[in-house]
Amino acid sequence: MPLHALKSFQRGFITLVLCATISPMAQAQDSTADIRQVLLDQAAAWNRGDIPAFMTGYENAETTTFIGATVTRGYQKVLESYLKRYPTRGNMGQLTFSDLEVRPLGADYASVIGRWYLLRVKKDGGNVGGVFSLIFRNTEQGWRIIQDHTTSLTPPKKPS
Repeated sequence: MPLHALKSFQRGFITLVLCATISPMAQAQDSTADIRQVLLDQAAAWNRGDIPAFMTGYENAETTTFIGATVTRGYQKVLESYLKRYPTRGNMGQLTFSDLEVRPLGADYASVIGRWYLLRVKKDGGNVGGVFSLIFRNTEQGWRIIQDHTTSLTPPKKPS
């Protein structure tokens, strides 16, 4: 093989390796930003009292699962549970997410851990907060929560 052909092959090979390495990293950064945006959109919907809009962060599927004091399966049942637990705007309070750690699990899945905090007046239940772990799936509608494991901490830790 002539020297110029070998150098051309090497440049092409190096370009291919760089593209194969950089592309997954760029996808992971994009997915992390997209997932964080889902959570920002959920907090905004919650803080305007719109539980159905908050629920658009979840996959609308029978397999969607919320784990808290009990296990709730199915998008509609999770929605009904939120509506029952938070019947008034006051009960909903002001939601803040903090300490978010997003970890891609391949191209179509990611895990997220973090803290949640509801600022509420005493008559509406007082402040409450806790930790959560989420599993997201990249669906045709974008990144959606397929499993949510949320716990309350007493006393709740205020976000920093």
